[in-house]
Amino acid sequence: MSLRFLTAGESHGPALNAILEGMPAGLELDAALINRELLRRKSGFGAGERMQIEKDRVDILSGVMARKTTGAPISILLRNADHANWKGKKIKPRTKPRPGHADLTGAIKYGFSDFRQSLERASARETAMRVAVGAICKTFLKEFGITTVGFVREISGVRADTTGMDYEEISTAAEGSIVRCPDETAASEIEAKIRACKESGDTLGGIIEAAVLNLPVGLGSYVHHDRRLDAKLAKAIMSIPAVKGVDIGDAFENARQSGLTAHDALYLNGKKVVRKSNRAGGIEGGISNGEPIVVRAAMKPIATTLTPQASVDLQLGEEAETRYERSDHCPVPRAVPVVEAVVAIVIANALIEKLGGDSIGEMVPRFESLKQANLDDVRMDGEKKVWWE
Repeated sequence: MSLRFLTAGESHGPALNAILEGMPAGLELDAALINRELLRRKSGFGAGERMQIEKDRVDILSGVMARKTTGAPISILLRNADHANWKGKKIKPRTKPRPGHADLTGAIKYGFSDFRQSLERASARETAMRVAVGAICKTFLKEFGITTVGFVREISGVRADTTGMDYEEISTAAEGSIVRCPDETAASEIEAKIRACKESGDTLGGIIEAAVLNLPVGLGSYVHHDRRLDAKLAKAIMSIPAVKGVDIGDAFENARQSGLTAHDALYLNGKKVVRKSNRAGGIEGGISNGEPIVVRAAMKPIATTLTPQASVDLQLGEEAETRYERSDHCPVPRAVPVVEAVVAIVIANALIEKLGGDSIGEMVPRFESLKQANLDDVRMDGEKKVWWE
């Protein structure tokens, strides 16, 4: 059994919706849990005016009865409050594609005569539904003591220093910051950078870090490329609009090191095999190793800028400048819950595949019996063998 989900809807259409299949029965769930995560997605310094309009409260239409999942597909509806401002009105055509957006590529691929047909679905508004699905997956993971946390690691060259902090402390500090940065000094600098960016009519990107805590050993696999846990995480993170890079553990820093310094040496603590570092980010050979899974998403500055950019008016066939439409100036703080959500979806799916079962009641005892990285669970007989005849 595994999870799968689909989202549908346009940025300014009547509603967004999602269907999540594969969530086991017996999970306590109500709309308030989802709405809390959606509220986090709405907040963050650098957000545009759209977030002041939207209520972002979902209706659960199926798969939950008496506040418990039934094992049937869960369907969720999120109505767009801003749709009322667009319904029945003639909208000026979009004929000048924004560099870095899906305007032009989408129109060429699907044969559109107006770029709005591209941008409505390509919009990051769709991520509201992934946050909703991710909220359900976070609730599922908590049944097993697994949590997902995220924060802003860097914006505009200002990097958070989290030396001496554990992830619980980092998460608490980040949620108390309007830029979701746990380092007060860096947060103040980032806020000033975003304010200056807004005044200059520009946009900013940054780096978001997420971690999964208390994960068991053995999720994922190396036997096929599409079952590697790091590959699944990379795909999920790269599917977020404006994300153009993924770092798992200290991947890019490790690439600059030698093999003797890039890896996490193994030691014994009693009978338990332990590591004193986590450069691999909790994944070795495509499989979780029991350390926190650490991933980072590199988000580019978004394409919709207040200051016009050079483009081409494809209706008139002449060079022109882009036309601004309401948007964020720096979506990075708001994107933290999005990164958390897609990571939680991948981890929940991996755990379901590992445990099997149709209900939470079946899964919990199986989880408790999983092998650990200790000498009793990993037995080596020390005998020579003929592996191939």
